[in-house]
Amino acid sequence: MMSPETKQAVQTRLKRAAGQVAGIERMVEEDRYCVDILMQISAVRAAMAKVSKLLLESHIQTCVTAAFESDQEAERAAKIEELLRVFDKSCNC
Repeated sequence: MMSPETKQAVQTRLKRAAGQVAGIERMVEEDRYCVDILMQISAVRAAMAKVSKLLLESHIQTCVTAAFESDQEAERAAKIEELLRVFDKSCNC
């Protein structure tokens, strides 16, 4: 479970990204220059990458750490598999 500080940071970043997406929608409606739209899309991707980093850091510091501090081999193995799935999805390997 993430800390209240992390939760607030994630929510703040998500709201900012939502605003950026709404701005992109307006740019498309207004037939703005394609490169300008692409630049805004890159900004949203960067914002979402920061959200992902915050969540991953929180997960490692809480859930993964707890699993590795436990005596449960199956729990540790499950967390390793979980992290591998996350990395597989994020790097498109």
